[in-house]
Amino acid sequence: MFKSLSAQNSKTLLILLLLVVLTLVCGALEPRFLSRDSLGAVLKYAGLFGVIALGVSFVILTGGIDLSIGSWVGLSAVLYPVLLKQGLGVGEAALVIAGASVLVGLLHGFLVTKLNLQAFLVTLCGLFIYRGLARVAGGGREQILPADQEWLRDLLVLGRPLGGLPVPAVFLLMLALAAVAAVFLNLTVTGRHLLATGRNEQAARFCGIGTTRLRVLSFVICSLLAGLAGVLFLLDGRSALGSSFGNSYELWAIAGAVLGGCSLRGGQCAVAGVVLGSVMVAEVRQAVFFVAGDEWKEFVIGVFILAGVIADEGFSRWMAARRVRA
Repeated sequence: MFKSLSAQNSKTLLILLLLVVLTLVCGALEPRFLSRDSLGAVLKYAGLFGVIALGVSFVILTGGIDLSIGSWVGLSAVLYPVLLKQGLGVGEAALVIAGASVLVGLLHGFLVTKLNLQAFLVTLCGLFIYRGLARVAGGGREQILPADQEWLRDLLVLGRPLGGLPVPAVFLLMLALAAVAAVFLNLTVTGRHLLATGRNEQAARFCGIGTTRLRVLSFVICSLLAGLAGVLFLLDGRSALGSSFGNSYELWAIAGAVLGGCSLRGGQCAVAGVVLGSVMVAEVRQAVFFVAGDEWKEFVIGVFILAGVIADEGFSRWMAARRVRA
């Protein structure tokens, strides 16, 4: 166990080093990248994408994947102003979205564990279904955040002075969620059972661990955080169009998790690494905007996901070789 923790810590330190190098290189290529406003934008998007990266990391931890995140973000973002227009309060609308998110996670988990369907196929179908529902719920029109919700945007998204830098509240919220996730995975029995399920599900089952329940739990956590992120993204942008809002966000989430050290084989998840990976993704997003133009965004994130997978494989082989030599 301590060897595993040591490997995770080494990987997290490597990610931190790469993040520092990336920051310096981007700053050298474009001085505006290190401006106060630019760094504030990086932290804001690191917070927004970090929320869904934390969610998908739980599914990846169990060896699964969730491709429906972006569509569920879009549906949640559209539903929030629609529910407010129907006379629901902020708390009531949030509860409806949270409840729907839990049901979606339970549905994904049931289809994957009870019907033995591939998570890839289940969530791919979800991607289309939730996107269609978002278009229906919004009536094909852009849904605008009501003006009386600006206080919520100020509370959850906008910056707070911290050391001369306006640190977005959403980034602090993401850090709080990351702290909860770290405590859950490392200091609770359920969290350790979840890690064991990802490492070797059959062995965990033979040890009496309820692997089915834990895999369902991972999908519920992912969908719940995607629903929260949908509201946060809406608060940031003030409007959402059901046909496009949240498009490809699942790729940014998976990129943050993979770059943060989550193995697509399952069984590995360093929460600190996921946070750093999310910051790295946000930095790349900002750097592409400054250096190459927004049209290169998908190309660059694809290259980074591939690089993260290759680096993870190389690191795993290197650690395995070290253990053999020891």
